[in-house]
Amino acid sequence: MWQSAALGLAIMAALSVLLVARRPGALRGAVMVASSDPMKQLPVAGVQVSLTGGAINLPGGPAEVTVRSDASGLFRIPLSWRMRVGQRMLLQFRHPDYQPLDLHYTGPGELYLAHLVPLNTAEGPDVTISNIVAKYSVSTTTAVNIGSAVRTFEVVNMGNHPCNGLTPCSPDGEWKAAIATAQIDAGVGNEFHNARVSCIAGPCAFTRIEENVNRARPSRIVRVSVLDWSDTATFLLEAEVYRPMVSDSLRQSYPVIFDRALTFTLPPAADNISIVADVDGKPIVFPLGPSLHLSWANCQLAVNPDQAKVCRCEAKPGFRLAAAASPPPNESSEPRKSQNR
Repeated sequence: MWQSAALGLAIMAALSVLLVARRPGALRGAVMVASSDPMKQLPVAGVQVSLTGGAINLPGGPAEVTVRSDASGLFRIPLSWRMRVGQRMLLQFRHPDYQPLDLHYTGPGELYLAHLVPLNTAEGPDVTISNIVAKYSVSTTTAVNIGSAVRTFEVVNMGNHPCNGLTPCSPDGEWKAAIATAQIDAGVGNEFHNARVSCIAGPCAFTRIEENVNRARPSRIVRVSVLDWSDTATFLLEAEVYRPMVSDSLRQSYPVIFDRALTFTLPPAADNISIVADVDGKPIVFPLGPSLHLSWANCQLAVNPDQAKVCRCEAKPGFRLAAAASPPPNESSEPRKSQNR
């Protein structure tokens, strides 16, 4: 009988080793605002997500692993240690603006969605933020025509002289030829467009353009070489001079507002982002800056695969967002007077 007991203990020990040897890989999930309306379940960034209990009492495993959610609400916890099947683990979500939330770990193949309930600790009536418009600038480069450049040059030669194998020769190798090269320079900061070269005098029928550098694309320097196998011919080299000018174009975007959060998108080249809004009826400009700081909202910026930018801002306790209709297409783009804060 003792032999059966020993065999049973040996089997249990082996099974325990197999169970401990499992590696769950990685735990993934997303954090969002709790709401019955899917359009109001906005991602929450900066949430501290902790996994506890998964490796307690297991050799080489940590007692707790902590990460933070990104701008899309995504969190990923790598699980590189060994764990037992059925080991109880707890996911804890903590953020100063939301109620704490705990979820039980149920398996490595799950996607964990955490819905956080916002805190409302402000006392008194909420401050209304209305008529919200996102302003930004986009740098554009425009080429401005500032004149043209003209140069004439000659290809000096005498016709009807046999080549006798001496280069340069006519294309058929029969007649002595000459090559002339000319170039024009647009100057520092300028570039040529629409460069062209033409024979204007002499036996043009017995000439050929050998090299035409940077004629087809904008360039500071245009150079051309011409072959002539008859008498002297005259050529005209001409191009239009342009100066690239960089300017900032002011644009605006009207955020979409759901409950306590607003969302707007920006093109990849957007810069100098600010928000213009009425605070209790008074228009104020709020520059976001690199830290995306607003006195009345917490903002996060995410970058899509196509490099478009998505900005999400959630009102802080004590503030309320009021949606406004977009202006008609013919609305004047003149900026309104405002106070800088």
